[in-house]
Amino acid sequence: MDFTFTEEQQAAVEAAKAVFADVAPDGVPSPALTPGAVADDFDRPLWARLAGSDLLSLVLAEEHGGAGLDTVALCLVLREAAKVLARVPLLEHCATAMAVQAHGSPELAAALLPGAGRGTLVLTAAAHGRSGHDPAELAVTARRDEDGWTLDGTQTAVPWAHSADWIAVPAHTGEGEAVLALVPRTAEGLALAEQVSTTGERLAELALDGVRVAPTHLIDTPDAWERLRQLLATGTCALALGLGEGVLTMTSQYTSKREQFGFPVATFQAVAVQAADRYIDLRAMEVTLWQAAWRLDAATGGAGGPLPSSGDVAVAKIWASEGVRRGVQTAQHLHGGFGADTDYPLHRYHAWAKQLELQLGPAAAHEEALGDLLAAHPLA
Repeated sequence: MDFTFTEEQQAAVEAAKAVFADVAPDGVPSPALTPGAVADDFDRPLWARLAGSDLLSLVLAEEHGGAGLDTVALCLVLREAAKVLARVPLLEHCATAMAVQAHGSPELAAALLPGAGRGTLVLTAAAHGRSGHDPAELAVTARRDEDGWTLDGTQTAVPWAHSADWIAVPAHTGEGEAVLALVPRTAEGLALAEQVSTTGERLAELALDGVRVAPTHLIDTPDAWERLRQLLATGTCALALGLGEGVLTMTSQYTSKREQFGFPVATFQAVAVQAADRYIDLRAMEVTLWQAAWRLDAATGGAGGPLPSSGDVAVAKIWASEGVRRGVQTAQHLHGGFGADTDYPLHRYHAWAKQLELQLGPAAAHEEALGDLLAAHPLA
């Protein structure tokens, strides 16, 4: 069994490290001190650098100007982005582009993917339903007629929607089928109400009232939405891993310099044991992440397993949610009062960790989903 990343995947990591090297986690006002959103838009200069380094087209096929890499490569880049709390819609943009590439019509792919790869078009996805707990596809209805489709309903907490050009909206047809519509932000009948995330970023509640969608802009391929949902969940796990690694590095550096009784606190057994526990969490988060990412890529090639790929994604999200929460809690404890200082970036990581812990469902929700899968697919 070989866990070595390919040369192309490793090259993507090096490119990402170069792009994110100068990103400051505290480049915007603190969410703890800001009553509304910390900024109206995402980091456009960083977005331009990602486009210039071909990282936005990483997962696109060569025919669309991309490198043709896979989910593992995307997760490697997301891991680096989270270490510096990069304020860009990298996950939602790339995951939506992958869904359009795999399941969309040739007309839709030609209209969106070249611009998405260059960064001139920004994509996002509505994945939280009405409340963040119910299935997202049940929050919007899609009615078909002679001219196309009509969408009605509400989606909440849509990331970067105010800045995106196109939004992927899951919906149901009333016949037990989930479809995925690509809707322009300026579509008639689409209204955005401002919401603010735990991280202080600007979200949107989408209200769709008779929004018309052309047949070529709606994906009715079976499992297209489920595939996108799994990509988003797996990418969230990659972000949680990168954030956890960044926090552990920050804590290691602090405890190596902070002295009590004439010795660095990192040499105290109680401190070392807590840090070691968090390191073990990170390694468990990592191995379950790569398993989930590999299964998503392998599933397109027909490779199977005892459970559907959603089982691997659920396991990864359980570890990500629990691990990132424990990581920032330990970091705050080992930093003492300094960790709560709003002039020090650790409190920002804590806010982002809480957002990632709950995003697309907390550990308990994925434990329930995993239990349902095990009941439906007994492991003989």
